[in-house]
Amino acid sequence: MNQQIKPIKKQLGPLLMLLCAACVCLGQLVWKLMPGYNPIYLLGGYAIYAAGALSMIFAYRYGELSVLQPINSMSFVFSTIIALFILHEKIPVLNIVGITLIITGVVVIGANSR
Repeated sequence: MNQQIKPIKKQLGPLLMLLCAACVCLGQLVWKLMPGYNPIYLLGGYAIYAAGALSMIFAYRYGELSVLQPINSMSFVFSTIIALFILHEKIPVLNIVGITLIITGVVVIGANSR
């Protein structure tokens, strides 16, 4: 049974770090969409942001820092997706090139991890 748990733990760190990146972006989106000063939006953004911080703390228990920290840069990718689809912003071609490089880097680092 212990043999079956090890692969799950190995995948848990990167998944938690992706969750962290997503929570950071969503928390910031809540603040951006906040109408004026609204404590409910402010606290909601903080709660989502805190969930991301907690997932990062737990991610470090299940993975290597040299693999997990680059995965956290996926927040740039998520922010761009949010900007495109939710905020209807135009994304310059150079940003798309950068996003592609980030994704490629995360895949390469993740594939070469132990």
